[in-house]
Amino acid sequence: MKKICCLFGMLLLLVFITDFAGAQGLFTPSLPSGLKVYPPDRYFQVIPRIVPADKESTIKIISRFEHFPKPFHSYKVTYTPVGKYVEKSGWVKPVAEDIIPENNTFVFTKFFEYEQEHTIKLEEITPDNKVKEIGVFHIYSLKPDLFSLRPYKGDFHMHSFRSDGRESPGYVAGACRRAGLDFMGLSDHRNYSASLEAIKLFEGLPIDLKIYPSEEVHPPDNPVHFISFGAREGITELYKDDETKYREEVKAIMESVGELPYGVDRFHYASCIWTFEKIRERGGLGVFAHPYWRPSNTNYIPYALVDYLFETKIFDAVELISGFGWDELQQVDVNNLQLSKYIEMKAKGYKVPVVGISDSHGCEIHDMFGRYYTICFSKSLELNELINAIKEEMSVAVETPAGQLPRAFGVHRLVMYSHFLLRYVFPIHDEMCFEEGRLMIEYAGGNKDVVKQLGLLKGQVERFYSQVWAKE
Repeated sequence: MKKICCLFGMLLLLVFITDFAGAQGLFTPSLPSGLKVYPPDRYFQVIPRIVPADKESTIKIISRFEHFPKPFHSYKVTYTPVGKYVEKSGWVKPVAEDIIPENNTFVFTKFFEYEQEHTIKLEEITPDNKVKEIGVFHIYSLKPDLFSLRPYKGDFHMHSFRSDGRESPGYVAGACRRAGLDFMGLSDHRNYSASLEAIKLFEGLPIDLKIYPSEEVHPPDNPVHFISFGAREGITELYKDDETKYREEVKAIMESVGELPYGVDRFHYASCIWTFEKIRERGGLGVFAHPYWRPSNTNYIPYALVDYLFETKIFDAVELISGFGWDELQQVDVNNLQLSKYIEMKAKGYKVPVVGISDSHGCEIHDMFGRYYTICFSKSLELNELINAIKEEMSVAVETPAGQLPRAFGVHRLVMYSHFLLRYVFPIHDEMCFEEGRLMIEYAGGNKDVVKQLGLLKGQVERFYSQVWAKE
């Protein structure tokens, strides 16, 4: 009898968990990025869902499959400002108001105050007075500076088989789009030309993914790893065949840096200055890669040098989130250490531009690919705009460890906004990117017949965004 009761209790618990998970959309299929489409967004289209702050906007919630209004049914709408900024709007508490849909469309006009998330709940009242929730829909209002920008997902630290990765440069580029990225850079170790190979392969094709040059730089006798993103030329070529000039220039820097803190190697620090200067001279973004990477029971870079690089901030951006697998993070949570250092430096008043990257060495063999990336808030996908946005701290680093919970890190205002985007905008965006990426992989594998299909897909994300953002 005891066993029967125990089994019955477990069955009830399973039913409860299943009902709860289904209601929360936890069992909807995950995308390669780890994101999941919010269930109401499957059944309804919300136009727009990002609006100017402190203005009145009209929201249309359009039913895609179910007919509204239904005979003898009535409808209610309840508005709630999530952050409770309500000085101008006069909102006091959630109040259900009558709303009459026409031609499957619910139209709702409201003054969306300040910069915050807002919810709109729609309910249906049946002829026998039963209340059914149609859905809860989410809107975000932005101040003019952020409203004028668009969020772009990118990753520029990853590898192909031109260094120690698994796939070809073209395959990696296609997989990036399949995972929902808007821009990417292939950064093979000591190999700038591999990124040019990916660019050339898709040159002139009707694709929306922006592919930029990148390279992981390893200056001689320097433990620090650098990402050169977007530079016009490679850095490795400056010393690959002859290190004489590199060592002479580093030596000159060593003589000019003055006294250094305890534990900081003079050559290492001078080499870092040299590398970041060379990247910037070539128009690139110089990124301090995985500062707390611990490959074999010791930090790859001495802590004293890590601290001093943060103090002097000679880099353009730091990898706040690095792509480490779930098992690796169980051993050393590198990202937590990097986040802690970032918080400390921000508390001291430092400007610390951040990026998130996957450092992937295989698109199909590890769960980190497509789940560690940067969201860049930029005017466009042009390289100079992306680099400037990152340098001005208009980017956040995202991780989705084990593909479960997407988390953004950086300036709090952008994190709040990203929290919304990761749930209600990017999942649909990522689905649109998936087919383009799949076709790009096909093209990289020799199937040239897919070009026509790529042409049909071109511009779909831009068209989607034109509905997401309100017209000013």
